[in-house]
Amino acid sequence: MKRVELWRPSVDRVAGSEIRRYQSWLQQTRGISTDTYDELHAWSIAEIDSFWESIWEYFSVVGDRGSDPIRSGNDMVNTRWFAGASVNYAENLLKQAEVTPDAEAIVGVHESATRTSKTWRELRQDVGSLAAHLRSLGVEPGDTVCAVLPSIPDAVTALLSVASIGAVWSIVNTDFGVDGIADRFTQLQPKVLITVDANEFAGRVHEQLPQLPKILGALPSVRDHILIETDSNETLTGWSDSLIPERANEDASGEGQATPVRSVRLREILAQPQELEFAPVEFSHPLWVLYSSGTTGKPKGIVHSHGGIVLETLKSNGLQYDIGPGDRVHFAVSTTWVVWNMLVDSMMRGATIVTYDGSPTYPRVDRHLLICSDEDVSMFGTGAAILSRIERSGIQPRELYSLDKLRSILSTGSPLPASAWEWVYGSINSDVRLSSDSGGTDIASGILGSNPLDPVYVGELQGSYLGVDARTVHEDGEPVEGEVGELVIVQPLPSMPVKFWNDPTGEKYRSAYFDVIPGMWRQGDWATKVPDGGYVLHGRSDATINRGGIRMGSADICQVVDTVPGVQASMVIGAELEQGDYFMPLFVVPDDEVDDNLRETIIQAIRTRLSPRYVPDEVIEAPAVPKTRTGKLMEIPIKKIFQGADPSAVNRTAAEDPKILEWYLDYAYQFARSRKPSLNPHTS
Repeated sequence: MKRVELWRPSVDRVAGSEIRRYQSWLQQTRGISTDTYDELHAWSIAEIDSFWESIWEYFSVVGDRGSDPIRSGNDMVNTRWFAGASVNYAENLLKQAEVTPDAEAIVGVHESATRTSKTWRELRQDVGSLAAHLRSLGVEPGDTVCAVLPSIPDAVTALLSVASIGAVWSIVNTDFGVDGIADRFTQLQPKVLITVDANEFAGRVHEQLPQLPKILGALPSVRDHILIETDSNETLTGWSDSLIPERANEDASGEGQATPVRSVRLREILAQPQELEFAPVEFSHPLWVLYSSGTTGKPKGIVHSHGGIVLETLKSNGLQYDIGPGDRVHFAVSTTWVVWNMLVDSMMRGATIVTYDGSPTYPRVDRHLLICSDEDVSMFGTGAAILSRIERSGIQPRELYSLDKLRSILSTGSPLPASAWEWVYGSINSDVRLSSDSGGTDIASGILGSNPLDPVYVGELQGSYLGVDARTVHEDGEPVEGEVGELVIVQPLPSMPVKFWNDPTGEKYRSAYFDVIPGMWRQGDWATKVPDGGYVLHGRSDATINRGGIRMGSADICQVVDTVPGVQASMVIGAELEQGDYFMPLFVVPDDEVDDNLRETIIQAIRTRLSPRYVPDEVIEAPAVPKTRTGKLMEIPIKKIFQGADPSAVNRTAAEDPKILEWYLDYAYQFARSRKPSLNPHTS
């Protein structure tokens, strides 16, 4: 397929990039000469220890490097980075407060509430106050503090406060029910819980206080609660007496007594300024816990380290995204998604971040682009689905908003359709660097994606991140180029998880990444390495369509279907059945209905733009597509039900909309009971 170039960085833009300054520094300090990104990347994986040492030195990491080797261990699973070094994530992020104390650090935008902002000085002061309060509650390094909060500035304050004392942070968004919160937080046994009184979403105020007693009842380890008040709620009188339950507890004599959960408002804590102290922690000390999708069983807690995230943050935001002081960064994201952590990470480069806790489509579908215009955003991060939805609306943002300062758009979560790539340049900004990066929760960053030196091509991720030895391979681990293969990493990264929570033997961790292709980290994506180019993603490898031995990414099919007029969204399943049968249903969410005309148009689009091989066995009208709370299609658990698995094993709390998931599970279960797949008349 011919590559279509969309954009190429100007000479001035390349010369002024952080990555060019880094290359010059390498030449001056180490005698390493590189000109192209490919040359720099080749050095970064050939001399991986020297590369990560250079990141520490170039970005002036605050901490004690120590004298131990850069890494130890005989394989990726057992690699230990910078043993003997100490560092603190919050200290490295807040050092900007010493440089530009009166500049904006965080801006909070809401659906209707007043815009707020904090300067770097104010942020540091607030972090100091909350950290001192947490210490007074007995929170120590290694203890856990959990939060149920939307993307608001106070959530950032809370994260940094917890990190500053070496405690472990974990957060979910306010759209979680009690069961979903308990599935994640009970395993961590938090000492403190932080929640919000209410949040506004899609034009409605959603009260959060009524479910607080149930949440606390599900988290018996919590002894202290902190409430963040918002402009959305003015009815807080008497909340502490009526909503905080008492707990059975034993005193020192062994006598049982009722001990209430102590609760305090955040504003009362922040009204008492305290000197901020940072606890230096070992490089691999836990920073935060993120979660696997949890579609079957309880979500696994993925633990990242202070040191690994500091190095990865500086590398990715400085060298891949070209973020620096003066930049303003806004991501369309909820706190549950790792991309929220990445938004906060960008502050380590001195950038101002813009948070938003409302609906991405209220009161109009392009709300996030309005925010980018109002706040002079230079980097916008979003899920591919949001860009595609704005594209389909027919809106021309460049005619409505001032987006000239927008230099970069990061699309992630799923592959970006080809039409959306061209739409961005024609309808948003013709001089923006668009990237569709791939990575995620597992490494809290990217594996494949953007760099400031290379041109942008339709549908193509520019290449591997620096220090990431990514490849596409066959099932036996042999490299493959120019055709679909498994995306793997063959050398360790500092931001790989230090462990899974409650996995003392490491069995769950090894099983998640290393069991399928021994010795290689399997990311779970299908990708094609373009000869002399970047990568094209095709969706999750477990959800691959494999008809007649020929593989096709499910995303490749849906991207064609979603361009058909009358289609809002789609999802395709390829289920391997008993006796060698194969069933391939296509679920379509229509603007109106899936009638015979729409079915035939969809079939012809697949037949002509892909192949008759991938025409589905059935085209089924669906109410919506099932997604996780981070926006990923839930193809895999539904595929397993088609293949005969028990629907009760699927965790409903992982779904963005459990009712939609239930619709699919019921459909798949009824099919599995009948085991009568339709013949496909379209492939004859």
